[in-house]
Amino acid sequence: MISISRLDISDANILIDGAVAQANVINVPMCIAVTDEAGQLMAFCRMDGGKVTSTTIAIDKAFTAAGAKKATHEYGTASQPGAPAYGIASAIGGRLMVVGGGYPVVVDGEVVGGIGVSSGTPDQDMAVAQAGIDAFLNTVF
Repeated sequence: MISISRLDISDANILIDGAVAQANVINVPMCIAVTDEAGQLMAFCRMDGGKVTSTTIAIDKAFTAAGAKKATHEYGTASQPGAPAYGIASAIGGRLMVVGGGYPVVVDGEVVGGIGVSSGTPDQDMAVAQAGIDAFLNTVF
């Protein structure tokens, strides 16, 4: 038997609230998804003005970050032609994201969930996702 740590809905809401706050600061309405450690969707927010096309992208960024246990932008470099993971973006029915904006949520060295953000530039998405993680870590610990 194994024990698994995972986010609960209160944690997911803290992550989303922190991300929304940063999205408001930079004035870019975002789509924000939070998954559990297995990449299963727990909570989602499409801010007023968040791009409809970004809904699935945000969910898949969170899925990738939690499931692969690494930030989506780390796949960006590794998935370029000639790189070791070239073509990985087509894995898992195209759900594996290689664009910045997805981060695993890590507590005590263990991935407990993922956050994915989309609607801005990759740098904006990354900053908003990081703000969600920071809010979570500052609230819980």
